[in-house]
Amino acid sequence: MSELQINTTQNVKITFNAAGAGERLLAFGIDTIIKISYLLLVRSIFNVFQDMDEWSQIGIDALFGLPVLFYTLILESYLQGQTLGKRILKIRVVKIDGYQATLSDYVVRWFFRIVDIYVLGLGFFVMLLNNKTQRLGDMAAGTAVISLKDNISINHTILEHLKEDYKPTYHNVIKLSDNDVRIIKETFVSAKAAKDYQTLIRLRSKIMEVTDIKEMKQHTDIDFIDVVIKDYNYYTQDM
Repeated sequence: MSELQINTTQNVKITFNAAGAGERLLAFGIDTIIKISYLLLVRSIFNVFQDMDEWSQIGIDALFGLPVLFYTLILESYLQGQTLGKRILKIRVVKIDGYQATLSDYVVRWFFRIVDIYVLGLGFFVMLLNNKTQRLGDMAAGTAVISLKDNISINHTILEHLKEDYKPTYHNVIKLSDNDVRIIKETFVSAKAAKDYQTLIRLRSKIMEVTDIKEMKQHTDIDFIDVVIKDYNYYTQDM
């Protein structure tokens, strides 16, 4: 399994294990089985109406075929980079810059499936030839698929020990995702250790912009960012 280094926008390097071509192929196979099973179920249900004319049957097939057509796009958008097959195999789509992929990224990946999968399986061979195991759709969208099977998962890197009587300050931190907070914490720890105050200022400004926090209630950027991380843990620890 090859390593994948993601460079965040704050120039912090984070290392993940790239999902192997075999894992991705197996996840694709599971998704294909799910889609075929769905189509067989739908066809068996509507075969009851055998008196339908040909055009009605074609219309029904087209209508109920839409979920299969958009299966990958819908699930990756809703499940934050995973289809059912990817979830079973514990792999996920992420941006190369470390942020969570957006809808537009998933659309690009989905569109390129036409070339990657249906043109002689080109995407599989492309994955074998690059160290990030990217298919053409990943390259176009700036994404990669990582493995979540590490001994320490992504979420573990954002955990904070909170006192029982901890009182949160900023409810707006729930606008952040686990991936956002992981990047914030990685950057925060690195910048604080290096006494890189310019990065801390930029990080604080970005947090306030994304979360729409209007006023910083702490005296320093370090204290503010520390509270943001703790507040996020407070609001998400029971989710």
